[in-house]
Amino acid sequence: MSETETIESDIAASAPPPSTTIVAVQFRAAGNVHRFDAGSLPVRRGDRVIVQVSRGTDLGTIVGEPRPIAVSAIEKNMPRVVKKADLRDLQREEANLQKAQKAERICAHRIQERRLEMKLIKTEPTYDGSKITFYFFSDKRVDFRELVRDLAQTLHTRIEMKQIGNRDETKLIGGVGPCGRELCCSSWLREFSSVSVRMAKEQGLSLKPSKLAGMCGRLKCCLRYEYETYRELGRALPGVGKKVESVKGNGVVTRQNLLKQTVMIRRDEDEIEVEAQLEDLVGKKPD
Repeated sequence: MSETETIESDIAASAPPPSTTIVAVQFRAAGNVHRFDAGSLPVRRGDRVIVQVSRGTDLGTIVGEPRPIAVSAIEKNMPRVVKKADLRDLQREEANLQKAQKAERICAHRIQERRLEMKLIKTEPTYDGSKITFYFFSDKRVDFRELVRDLAQTLHTRIEMKQIGNRDETKLIGGVGPCGRELCCSSWLREFSSVSVRMAKEQGLSLKPSKLAGMCGRLKCCLRYEYETYRELGRALPGVGKKVESVKGNGVVTRQNLLKQTVMIRRDEDEIEVEAQLEDLVGKKPD
């Protein structure tokens, strides 16, 4: 091997492995985030991009900072970013939305004509205009086959009907919660987790249904946010009804104050309730 070939071989061996750029793309507010290979395309957070999807192409928004990664480390068959959206793409999106509004009015009229027990919530077109999805709410199963055939003939496109529940309805419609902020489900919460009344009990909240219910009529999603913290704080304190000894007198725990890490004790000697901290309890020391 010549000296030149040796130098070229050393340079190739020391060169960094080929890399590409991975971006997180979202198609609707609070929707699922999908990863795409942007290659060497100069993109940044907030850019609108055309991406590959199973049905062809779609228009989405980059919601995270682009991340460089070695080509050898990317997932097999990862979909790619086709290009950055231009004015023509955005105009196409606007035209699709206008068609969807017209389709929604037609669908609502057809539902009323057929007296179907369903409430139309939202109409969503695909980017390529090949399909329109109608989201509706109903307490029971609805036979919408004739409706779908009618809409397909009228709108000259594929029609899909999706029945959704209370939480999904609120997520699609949006609104402002009693906290004064935009609803979590319609602004950032991507998936619903199970929520129970027990979570409210653990946090010492009012158990009135009007206090616990969200805009959807179900238990508020935010009941879950601090639940684990309250559970952890509760482990350090003796439970309600437990007999304890303390420097303030012996008795039974009547209630806990998790945030202050104190308990109220009804003393055996005089039935008076006193507040005791962890260090006041005999044999119970703070962690």
